[in-house]
Amino acid sequence: MKGGTGFRIYAMVYLVFLYAPIVLLPMFAFNNGIIIAFPLQGFTTQWFAALLDDPPLHDAVRNSLIIAVSVSILSTTLGVFAARASTRFNFPFKGPLMGLIMLPLVLPEIIVAVSLLVVLLGLGVSLNILTVILGHVLVCTPFCIAILTSAFQSLDRSLEEAAYDLGETPLSTFRLIILPLVMPGIVSALLISFTISLDEFIIAFFLAGTQATLPVYIFSQFRFPQAVPVIMALGTILVCLSILLLSIAEFFRRRGLARSGAKDTGGFL
Repeated sequence: MKGGTGFRIYAMVYLVFLYAPIVLLPMFAFNNGIIIAFPLQGFTTQWFAALLDDPPLHDAVRNSLIIAVSVSILSTTLGVFAARASTRFNFPFKGPLMGLIMLPLVLPEIIVAVSLLVVLLGLGVSLNILTVILGHVLVCTPFCIAILTSAFQSLDRSLEEAAYDLGETPLSTFRLIILPLVMPGIVSALLISFTISLDEFIIAFFLAGTQATLPVYIFSQFRFPQAVPVIMALGTILVCLSILLLSIAEFFRRRGLARSGAKDTGGFL
């Protein structure tokens, strides 16, 4: 009994430590004062209105959206191929190859960013949105593979064999049978990779060049105290957007598990 009480206290303290900064964001976003401190001075929405009159912010949002959409499509496509190959076929060096692909999951992002920067500059490639997309694809693809591997593993192989017996080709079987069954996993991978790319800072900071992304823009604005409340308002919007996307991704992940009858081993939420 004492052990259970101690664990509950630890869990509550941990949750407060984890989510208290997120709770403070909207408080100061609606605070009528430039100084981020208590007591609060009053309620206002002027900081949200100020977001509409900031052209550099609009450019950063546009760059981040272009990158995030491109990365989500490319990463999910590569994830589908890799997950399908790893769950359906046996080939030489399968384990080491999959381990190499998943390596960015455990490598510090600063190492990945600096390595990419050195390689790209050595090849004479100019830094822009495309280089950020390449870096984000490298980071997001392992997450997509992890999600889609679970989706492909839960498939009933007898359905695929029955399609072959009825005269379907491997391509038509994949398009008509396999793809619809793993579609919840694909949607989940798209949303997760979109969220990761939209929020990613370190790789974008090193590889964006003069085309700043939204996280890089936010980082640069903290040099100006008068811009901090506006950044709090922007952070509130980003937190709400991230929670929404993760909730949708979790919904589709659980829907896919329910459709396939696979066991739930844990999710995003």
